[in-house]
Amino acid sequence: MSFVNVSWRTRQVWSVLRLTPFDVSTDEGRSKERYRRVILSAAASGMAKAITALTTLISVPLTVKYLGAERYGLWMTISSVIAMLSFADLGLGNGLVNAIAEAHGRDDRAAASRYVSSSFFMLLGAAALILAAFALVYRFAAWPQVFNVTSDAATQEAGPALAAFVVCFAASIPLGIVQRVQLGYQEGFASSIWQSVGSLGGLVGVVLAVYHHAGLPWLVLAMSGAPVLATAVNCMVQFLWRRPWLCPRWTQVDLGAGRKIASPGMLFLILQLLAMIGSASDNLIIAQMFGASAVAGYAVVQKLFSVALLSQFFVAPLWPAFGEALARGDYSWAARTLRRSILISVALGGCAALPLLIFGRQIVAFWAGRQLTPSGALLAGFAAHAILGGYGGAMSAFLNSGSLLGRQVSFYGAASIAALILKVALARYWQVAGVIWATVIAYGTLYAIPSWLLSHQHLLHSQKRSHAVR
Repeated sequence: MSFVNVSWRTRQVWSVLRLTPFDVSTDEGRSKERYRRVILSAAASGMAKAITALTTLISVPLTVKYLGAERYGLWMTISSVIAMLSFADLGLGNGLVNAIAEAHGRDDRAAASRYVSSSFFMLLGAAALILAAFALVYRFAAWPQVFNVTSDAATQEAGPALAAFVVCFAASIPLGIVQRVQLGYQEGFASSIWQSVGSLGGLVGVVLAVYHHAGLPWLVLAMSGAPVLATAVNCMVQFLWRRPWLCPRWTQVDLGAGRKIASPGMLFLILQLLAMIGSASDNLIIAQMFGASAVAGYAVVQKLFSVALLSQFFVAPLWPAFGEALARGDYSWAARTLRRSILISVALGGCAALPLLIFGRQIVAFWAGRQLTPSGALLAGFAAHAILGGYGGAMSAFLNSGSLLGRQVSFYGAASIAALILKVALARYWQVAGVIWATVIAYGTLYAIPSWLLSHQHLLHSQKRSHAVR
């Protein structure tokens, strides 16, 4: 029976795997088209992830050996600080995804154009403010003390390396709108292709920088600047060729469209801030408690286990697909797909994390050097985190849509605050392993359980209302 079921599922996947779209005038056609786009996006995302893993596999031992533990730890700490600024778009990017998905469902090009133009110029203003604020504080901040570095090279490079990161980050804010548009149209595969181009470009840049004995700021610029350049080309292709009616224009800026995006955008902003508190603070906490060198060991294991987040290949495309299905009242499809996505995500996370848990010490010793060999507790924590991440990715793709977004904020906030407190407390007893275990404990109890109850109750009540209307 099991074999028959697997065979049937396989035939279902192959039935929607094609390049030409399905007829969306029927419920069956819309369902197949959603799955087709999800599968294409998952395949492209898998390719991008494989290329990113390849660049990581090559760049980590190369840069660790070239920079040394403290300068590499400085690089990773700066990366975490920039990740903490992910809220700088004020949630507008995520709000645009929902708005585009809704406009796409109505085939409303005019509304989509207003959404894109309004978002672009608001994000352009946010990027300008970030650059201006950084320019004001750059000269007066003691960056070596901020990042807790002591060697002469790290002391001299801390400020310039951060500046290179900030410039690339600011440029990516308005340019990143193209990825939100593609996600809203359920074309995440296009973004993944350009992401792959950027990753390869970054690797080439790092290799050239090491070959020419360049400093850390140049390595940062190479690794971070190449993806920004690839995104800029993606913008040109999307807005000048594929969908010229979406090209941002000042005349298309609309106050009502801005409010439409900003309203859910504020909720996404809160979620981003909470995510920053709960997860992006890891390296900064470790740097302050144990020094920048300790960040290197933690960051290497974190990069190693990033390959275990296989479920993210297909989870991201489900977000706009769930939004469209809920807007159309297709609750049966949403419930069925949510169950499947959670099961697949958790299974993939567990299967990918298990060999890393068993052989992680040997892999890290061979890959990055014996001085960074992790403890068993640290490996086990990241393995548990990979499984929890599979569940959380699938669930958040569902809860990010419609009225569920606001209700998600409350228990996500409780989990994030609890995680921050636990990180400081557990790190005193379990060293750096306590940081990742704090995340697992907090989100496993305060996010995983309430999110399941919320999604189950919402779908059950929605289906009952739908049947009553019919």
